[in-house]
Amino acid sequence: MSQRKQRTSTSSEAEKYKETASYHEDVSSSSQRAESFDGELAVHYTKYPNRWSRIREVLREPVAEFFGVMILIIFGTGVDCQVVLSGNTSVASSPKGDYLSLNFGWAVGTALGVWVSSGISGGHINPAVTIALATFRDFPWRKVPAYIFAQVMGGLCGAGIIYANYIHAIDIVEGGRNVRTLTTASLFSTYALDYMTSVSCFFDEFLGTAVLLIVVCAINDNRNGPPPPGLAPLVLFIMILGIGAALGMQTGYAINPARDLGPRLLTAMVGYGGQVFSFRNQYWLWCPVIAPIIGALVGTFLYDAFFFTGSESILNRPDARARAHHERAMAAERQRPIAGVENV
Repeated sequence: MSQRKQRTSTSSEAEKYKETASYHEDVSSSSQRAESFDGELAVHYTKYPNRWSRIREVLREPVAEFFGVMILIIFGTGVDCQVVLSGNTSVASSPKGDYLSLNFGWAVGTALGVWVSSGISGGHINPAVTIALATFRDFPWRKVPAYIFAQVMGGLCGAGIIYANYIHAIDIVEGGRNVRTLTTASLFSTYALDYMTSVSCFFDEFLGTAVLLIVVCAINDNRNGPPPPGLAPLVLFIMILGIGAALGMQTGYAINPARDLGPRLLTAMVGYGGQVFSFRNQYWLWCPVIAPIIGALVGTFLYDAFFFTGSESILNRPDARARAHHERAMAAERQRPIAGVENV
């Protein structure tokens, strides 16, 4: 009886061993097949695995700029609406913020907009930045129209989202759905204070954008203590907060044509009409559009002229004398005899 039990036990152990061995063989075979499959994928991998990937490759940079500006406007015009509209007791029982809140909102919007887009498109989110980098650096001019269009449309869509979110509060402040004045239009675009002259308005926007570009150039200069990877948005947060706190009162510190023009187009479309463009003899064009572009060009020029040494700046390209010296050096190098030939 004990021998029979022993044989049965031995038989069952043998079956278990076979099953275990078979399991390990199956696992090993599956692993080998997986490795082989991964190897085939690696061998046959293509940059465009499907049709959408080809379309995305063309769209991703302008779309990144679109979303970057849209996020900027959502936070910026959003904080404008919340702070200003809550000042009306029919909208809120107490004000929800102050001027410093406005500065923080625009700084947060800038930082997050750049964070979303910088790794894909460079995080310009500003036509003035795009034009300045195309003029003085190696940014391709062929990309400029798509970037600017995407930036302006991002501003329009961001403003549209905020307008839809605060439309009832705007109705209360304005006195009805069919009443729209510059009182609430200024929540979306910039309008100078009454005492400001045209020259003063232009200079205010010019100055703010010139400072902006000097800092942007410093952030991207590897020879001038750039911020650690991923922390450029933090520097931009501090910069926009400072510009708003120091230079923002008189013209609303647009310092970005897309930030102003996109929302201005939105206000014209939703009932504010032509008054948003006729204000102060086409103020919308010469102050928040032209002044920032000129300020950006001057700011980039000053940085490249006195600080930047990289070859991508047009101010650091070799002149005729340097090119001639290079040609003479190359000719002299070609005329040197091969080592050891003179001893033959």
